[in-house]
Parts: sequence; C-alpha cells; structure tokens
Amino acid sequence: MVLFRRLAILLALSLPAMPAVQAQSSSSSSSNPTLSNPALDQNENLAQNQPTGDAAQQTAAETQGQISVQERIRQRRAQRRSTAIHDAYDHKWESYLDMGYLRFKPGPSLQRLTYYAWETGLTRFSNERLGFTLVGRGYYGTAFVGVNQYSQGRFTRPAISQYDVIGGPVYRFYLQPKFSIAGRAMAGWAHGNFSGDTNGIPPALLGLYPTADTFAASVSVIGELNVSPNIALKLAPEYFFTGFGSTVQASRGFTGGLVYRWGKQ
Repeated sequence: MVLFRRLAILLALSLPAMPAVQAQSSSSSSSNPTLSNPALDQNENLAQNQPTGDAAQQTAAETQGQISVQERIRQRRAQRRSTAIHDAYDHKWESYLDMGYLRFKPGPSLQRLTYYAWETGLTRFSNERLGFTLVGRGYYGTAFVGVNQYSQGRFTRPAISQYDVIGGPVYRFYLQPKFSIAGRAMAGWAHGNFSGDTNGIPPALLGLYPTADTFAASVSVIGELNVSPNIALKLAPEYFFTGFGSTVQASRGFTGGLVYRWGKQ
C-alpha cells in the first residue's frame, strides 16, 4: 500500500514535465544534419541554385549582346578593308615608268647578253580588276662576238639595241589594301638594231641576227605595293619572246618602277 502511493505520487510529478522533454527532442532532431532527408536537401539546393525566369532572360540577352558587338566589329573591319581596296584600285588610268633587265641571245651561236631597258606604259581599266595596257620599251646591251676574220679584234663587243611597242590585257586576280598581284599578256612589234656599231660589217658575218623588224610577245606576273591610293611600286618578272633571224628567242627578265593612278571609274 505504501509502494502504490509512492508510484502514484511519482507519476503525478512526471506528467507536467513530459511536453517539455518532447519539444526539446523534436528541436534536436531538426537541427541535427545527420537526421535530415538527403532527397529533400538536394531538391532544396536545386531550387535555390536554379535561376529564375528573369535571370535566365537577362543572361541570354547579355550573350546575344556580346555576339552582336563582335559581329558589328567584324562588319566594320570588312567595310574598312573594302573601302581601302576601292580607293586604291577604282582608278580608270594607270601609267608607269620602269627600268628593266633581260637576258637575250643576240645570235644563233652567241652567248646571252644582258639587256638594260627603260619602259613606259599606259593602262586603261574598265573595272577594279580588268584593263588593257600599251607599252613602249628600249633595250640596250653589248654582244660578245669573239674574234674572226671579219671582226679582226676590233669589233668583238659591238653595242646593239632593240625597241618594242606591245600591248594586251592585264587582270588583277588578287587584291589587298596594301598590294595586288596581276597577270599580263602582251604582243606587238619589235625592231632590232644589230648593225649600229659594226662599222659597216654585216651583222650576220659577226654572228649577230640581221637588223630587222619582227614580232614581240610578253607574259608576266605583276606585283604592286601601294604607297598611297594613287602611287605604287611595281615589279614584273616576265618571259619575253621575239622572232629575229626566223627563229624564236625566249628571254627571261623583269621590269620594275613607279606606278601612278588617276581618274575614278
């Protein structure tokens, strides 16, 4: 009977404290990360890291803006390049004054000599690429004919000369603001003066071609370096063909000099 009374008193004292113990237990479980639900935590992190609709639209707008700026820069560069090319090559006329060099064979059995030349020409362009050129040239050199019964040691190195008027199309196949590369083919007339320094001895007796008029033809590649839109430096390696002595002379050389452009298309 006494034991029953003690248990009843202990139970009566412990009932008011049970709600506080349960509240403390629930708060401890919620604050302990080891008792949390991983799936719920991952969903919450994804929800927090995922941008909202306004943020996504703003990011897309910024990316599109960067692409637009780069495209505008590229277009401005292309426009500047096109304008520079147009300013340099949209001229109707082009004239030049050159010097030249040619390795020429002055007779059927003679060794090649070095011709030094002047050249002047005029080109009429119908557009930025295609034109027609007319050229005048003069070549000068000294031929070595050796000693024979006619030269007698006095005319072993007679001076000879050649004059040409040729023309043909020219086409610029590569254009840049600072330089261009073109191809040119020309044909026309050539006069060879091989008897002017032989003291009346016929050139054929010295091994030279006879003084005569014949055809001339040239195939060349022209490189022009622009100093300004109107002025350029030119270099043109070429093959030059003539028909003296009823044969064909295939000579290699080049011309180079100063180019002046004027007159807009």
